[in-house]
Amino acid sequence: MLDDFMLRATLAGLGLVLAAAPLGCFVVWRRMAYIGDATAHASILGVAIALGFSISVFASVLAVALLMAILVSTLSGRNHSTDSLLGVLSHSALAFGLVAISFIDGVRVDLMAYLFGEILAVTTMDLAAIWGGAAVILALLVWRWSLFLTSTLSPGLAYASGINPKREQLILTIALALVVAVAIKVVGVLLVTAMLIMPAAAARPFAKTPESMAFISLAIGAASVVLGLQAALIYDTPAGPTIVCVVAIFFAVASLVRLPLRSG
Repeated sequence: MLDDFMLRATLAGLGLVLAAAPLGCFVVWRRMAYIGDATAHASILGVAIALGFSISVFASVLAVALLMAILVSTLSGRNHSTDSLLGVLSHSALAFGLVAISFIDGVRVDLMAYLFGEILAVTTMDLAAIWGGAAVILALLVWRWSLFLTSTLSPGLAYASGINPKREQLILTIALALVVAVAIKVVGVLLVTAMLIMPAAAARPFAKTPESMAFISLAIGAASVVLGLQAALIYDTPAGPTIVCVVAIFFAVASLVRLPLRSG
């Protein structure tokens, strides 16, 4: 774990967890998993644009993810149900992205890295982007925690308090887009939603307050990164999926102890 590439991988994973775990609590509470999935799938189109025009992948993915987030928040509830709209936008963006990438020479092998992550190849510049994005998201959550929480738990109380729940949801959705841009190098497009949802879901049975759930999910995510990277090194398995497998084990254990905790 003291090797340079392992140290960078660990720092990258911890940076992702710092952003994704607390935000994932709101994803779980608001049942926004499909929104996170749609935003993640749309980022493949951002990758295609970046490769085609030789621009920053992070900037391109962030721009497309933000566009998807705004589209979802704007169009939800208009003419189509939210789940149908998410399905259409998500799979359309993914399909167009994959088709566009197929026309670009020399990137077919790299596509696997964008789909499943390449955490062991993280560079110092990647670390700066990951931790910078994580710092922005964490600052946003600290700044608007009470507003997010009130609009999540009781939209009626939020309106009575002068809070606009739709505005808060839009801000959360934009934060999700930033997490996707941060996570694409670490765990890839297809696994980013798991890192948002699973630590928070695993923390839920042990939490007594919203704040404790955020801290427990952060601890579970951090432990999953460290243990997942060690397991990947020992068993020579893909690092990103292995980290998600460890989170899945935490979730399974939490599910098994949920009933005894409730009955107690």
